[in-house]
Amino acid sequence: MDAVIREAPIGQIIRYLTNNKYLQYPEEKPGFQLPETWVQMLHSLDGAKNGSEKPADREHQSFDRSESSSNRDTEISRTPTLNAEDRLEANAIELEKVQSIPVAPRKTRDGTILVDWYYTDDVENPHNWGNVKRALITSIICLYTFVVYMTSSIYTSSEQDIMEIFHVGEVVVSLGLALYVLAYGLGPLFFSPLGEIPVIGRNPVYIVTMFLFVIISIPTALVNNFPGLLVLRFLQGFFGSPCLASGGASIGDMYSLNALPYAMMAWVSAAYCGPALAPLLSGFAVPVENWHWSLYESVWASAPVFIVMLLFLPETSTPTILLRRAHRLRKIYNTDRFMSQSEIDQRNLKVSEVAIDALLKPMEITIKDPAVLFVQVYTAIIYGIYYSFFEVFPLVYPVDYGMSLGQVGLVFLCILVACILGILSYMSYLYFYQGPRIAKFGFPVHEDRLIPALPAAVGPTVGLFLFAWTANASIHWIVPTIGITIYGGTVFVVMQCLFVYIPLSYPKYAASLFAANDFFRSALACGSILFAHPLFGNLGVARGTSVLGGLSVIGIVGIWLLYIYGARLRSLSKFAESEEPTFEQ
Repeated sequence: MDAVIREAPIGQIIRYLTNNKYLQYPEEKPGFQLPETWVQMLHSLDGAKNGSEKPADREHQSFDRSESSSNRDTEISRTPTLNAEDRLEANAIELEKVQSIPVAPRKTRDGTILVDWYYTDDVENPHNWGNVKRALITSIICLYTFVVYMTSSIYTSSEQDIMEIFHVGEVVVSLGLALYVLAYGLGPLFFSPLGEIPVIGRNPVYIVTMFLFVIISIPTALVNNFPGLLVLRFLQGFFGSPCLASGGASIGDMYSLNALPYAMMAWVSAAYCGPALAPLLSGFAVPVENWHWSLYESVWASAPVFIVMLLFLPETSTPTILLRRAHRLRKIYNTDRFMSQSEIDQRNLKVSEVAIDALLKPMEITIKDPAVLFVQVYTAIIYGIYYSFFEVFPLVYPVDYGMSLGQVGLVFLCILVACILGILSYMSYLYFYQGPRIAKFGFPVHEDRLIPALPAAVGPTVGLFLFAWTANASIHWIVPTIGITIYGGTVFVVMQCLFVYIPLSYPKYAASLFAANDFFRSALACGSILFAHPLFGNLGVARGTSVLGGLSVIGIVGIWLLYIYGARLRSLSKFAESEEPTFEQ
């Protein structure tokens, strides 16, 4: 329990306030000894400094930075007792780390010892954390993501009352949703680069912004003027945004290549179901109480999540964990020879330069890499259509089927059903088909991760057209609802495939690309919210939804082109990672 609290934000705060007297790391406790190989290297360096270097130590004098960079997330590849062939086999069958094998330290030409994991089963390595611990952390990140996404659309139940109280029109009142969505697309462009800076890490960004999210949610629920409500809604979305991009990167920090798709499924589900379930949570309360009630629920949901994050969410970024270990070793052994890889890479860079590079990199990759550009545009279209439903449902179910606001919220449960169906189908593919093939033949090319998306890409078009031409009083309400379920389930599978494909193809820039993807999705979703009412008002529900169905055809063509030509595009890209390092994940 001490280790869990120590790694959490509250533990880091206690350590800072007590000058590391409490919740100490193993290195700080009396009697700690470095592994023998580390001690020998430190002594050899001290001997070399005194002019008595041993010839046997000369083989450690050079250190290939590029080699270390490509392997920095792979503890097995640094183990001298395993050769390259063994490493490939170990990754292919997901070798269980039942042995504690010392990891031989390395040093640079100037005598700096590269701080790494001590053993292959080092407990500080997120990939070595127990299944229960990783499941707990994943659940916290998913809850965090769910609450932020939920807060976006929970506002829609209050729109009718806000229109009457503040005397604004339909398009203007929808700004309360649109600005929130736009803000949580802009936020990751600023916060994700901060989380990628090892000296900062992911946790400080999560905790500070979530604290501000909770604080801002209080006046948002109490405000009594419309301009103030819009400003506060924008700030809410902005400070709630880090989990929407970095959450996927945090999960990637902990799971192996085989387990990553399963873990990402939970995160994508939280992001997917949050906006859909929110109208259900507020749909019955707002008519009985008042329009403030939906925003009160946001406070009640976010505050407990923040407390859980403060108590139990550890840092998952490997560069940050190793940097902190390097700081401890320098202090304990009173030497500046210990440095982490991130310190070596960035020692000549200012923090501002690192942040600016991280801020510009996702846009640069998106513009220069056709595969990434397609993923960004396609997911943006999917997301824009998804948020359009928050405007079309009230035009169909209350009007044609006489449903109340709370009953309309219940209709949104079809998205939850769709998500469950998508999870079952995608998990079945992984477990019964892809998993056995990986065990037998090794990891496939990255484009094989897109195979489930090839048939699923047809589903959004089918679902949208089914909803478009059956959503009227002469046809039972379950029929258009089935159309939405088909749309939702197949979109989930497509997005899951794309969200696994991107970090595998571009692992170095995964967090930045998630941030760029979030911006593209949110920007188009913001526009969709604003143009949805004019679209459906001028064309009607059938023709308006058919326009969206026509747009979804782009995805059918695009996903096949990406599957066929993706490898060729990646071979021409200076950002993508080749197939060989895939085995080094």
